[in-house]
Amino acid sequence: MNIGQAKQEIENTVRAYTKKKADGSYAIPAVHQRPVLLIGPPGIGKTAIMEQIAGSLQIGLVAYTITHHTRQSAIGLPVIEKRLFDGKEYTVTEYTMSEIVASVYRCMEQTGCREGILFIDEINCVSETLAPTMLQFLQCKTFGSHKIPEGWVIVAAGNPPEYNKSVREFDMVTLDRIKRIEVTEDYAVWKSYAREHEIHPSIPAYLDVRRENFYRTEANAEGHYFVTARGWEDLSRMMYVYEELGLSVTDEFVFQYIQQPEVAKDFAGFYSLCRKYQEDYAFLELLDGTMEEAAVKAKEERLKRAGYDERLAVVSLLLGAVHAALAQYSAKEREIRSLFEEVRRLKNSLDILRPEEADEMLCREIEKRQHALEVKKEAGLYREDEAFLAGYVTDWVRRFLYEWKKVKNREECTASSFLKETFGREKEKLDKSREDMHRLLERAFAFAGEAFAGGQEMAVFTEEISGDDTVMKFIMDNGCRAYQKAGEILQTEKRERELREEIRQLADCLQTGEKFS
Repeated sequence: MNIGQAKQEIENTVRAYTKKKADGSYAIPAVHQRPVLLIGPPGIGKTAIMEQIAGSLQIGLVAYTITHHTRQSAIGLPVIEKRLFDGKEYTVTEYTMSEIVASVYRCMEQTGCREGILFIDEINCVSETLAPTMLQFLQCKTFGSHKIPEGWVIVAAGNPPEYNKSVREFDMVTLDRIKRIEVTEDYAVWKSYAREHEIHPSIPAYLDVRRENFYRTEANAEGHYFVTARGWEDLSRMMYVYEELGLSVTDEFVFQYIQQPEVAKDFAGFYSLCRKYQEDYAFLELLDGTMEEAAVKAKEERLKRAGYDERLAVVSLLLGAVHAALAQYSAKEREIRSLFEEVRRLKNSLDILRPEEADEMLCREIEKRQHALEVKKEAGLYREDEAFLAGYVTDWVRRFLYEWKKVKNREECTASSFLKETFGREKEKLDKSREDMHRLLERAFAFAGEAFAGGQEMAVFTEEISGDDTVMKFIMDNGCRAYQKAGEILQTEKRERELREEIRQLADCLQTGEKFS
């Protein structure tokens, strides 16, 4: 199972475990809710999908890497208590609430979420003293003497033995009480993730050509060398900053993240080529229409003569440029939609207010929104994009109030009408941007269609567009003749290939006398 399938399976499990019956009790009682055990190689995104699932389901998330904890922090500290048994007093040892269980309750208080995911990473790599505690945790859903609150789903992750010498195998008794999911690396799934998380475009461009270098582990006499999905993502973040600072991306720098010398050297060389391709093909100018037609034709002719690596790299870089432009538009569209909801709410109130009253009301709204934003951010109730949108709307209302106060004929121009007019200008800018995106897509398909006519790269380009959620959302909402035409051509070519294959098979059967099926 790949990481995308595992994400869906875990999300389905959480939804099933948190489903309630008419009387408010859980459809599957807590005692029968098996913890999920996710087993897979390191660095493929096991932790990342927990954040995505919690965000998608709007539930809490507490995550721990258990190898960072001692037995005391996991189960709590011992305390001596006195208890009566059969009329006689005894001293007994009990435990304070563990840090992990306390974190679950703290998350519930801060977020208001009564349900959530408790994620424990590297659960099969714990020390000998902590191993019994982990078995108890998986079998009984307790740390020490404290149970995990009802409504919280336990998800644990571990690495297969070949990746970690300290891995401990679980016995059959434990395995019979868990829901085990085996997950493997999958470049196609990661590429979709990379697209949406703006991984540096040179990385998927490289991996499209050298897919075998996406995930590698090997050991020899000199040491242990590896390449992971996490390594590529962390490298991407640093590359962006290095470029802003004007620093060189060298073999040695890449090896700090891609810890396989040959792959690091190979990628560093490819990155230099990508920088040259970016400069030579000037994708931004090509897509925004500022490039002269003669220059566009020259680049198309160059690609027709180029080698396989360059052609495939250009496909990936062109796709990256298209995605970046559509992602920017999509972000602006989300801003305007959020703003529209606030403008509509404010307009209903402003309709009946005099100018001075409108000023006071807007000031109160700004203060209230700012306070709510700070409180929710502090409590961890906002994902990063939600916090940005809330801040954007608040800042826009603040700017609107500033402009409204500068209006001279405020008795003739009401705050409500001025708000409508001001928002209308924002909407007009978005409409213009939508038209620009239409033209951008047309140019991208026109360039690819001419440069890769009759080649498999055009099929790759169209199929990759189809797999890009950001671009496809725009196309589904607004249409794109060039995409539709490219798809029709691909279907025709596919059918022609199928017919040729059928004819070949029929000819073979006629020669051999076999029955054609």
